[in-house]
Amino acid sequence: MITSLYAALSGILLLALSSRVVNGRRTHKIGLGDGGNEELQRLIRVQANFVEYVPMILVLILLVEMNGNSAELVHGLGIALVVSRVLHAVGLTGTAGVSMPRFIGTLGTWMTLAIASAVLLMDTLPQ
Repeated sequence: MITSLYAALSGILLLALSSRVVNGRRTHKIGLGDGGNEELQRLIRVQANFVEYVPMILVLILLVEMNGNSAELVHGLGIALVVSRVLHAVGLTGTAGVSMPRFIGTLGTWMTLAIASAVLLMDTLPQ
């Protein structure tokens, strides 16, 4: 199953993002919450944002695949998801303000969500 590849890559990315939060907590000696530390706030938001979007999008991609859509479409959605989440993480880690990687990552994530949803809607329409 193609989606398994992107689920695995997403799992590895979540581990990387989570380890950055743990390291940030250790560095700043903050056991719970963010302690008002801006750097830790950003690390936590990058991880939380990932967890907010990725599971649902992976479910959508899996359904697109299970509905018999092309492997190219499934790979395209998976690649877009992973690249978008990496760009978002890079952009938000660098600054809480506007950044091009964060913008592109957010846009890519939303487009992946929208396209996968639209494909599934079209798959459900009577032929």
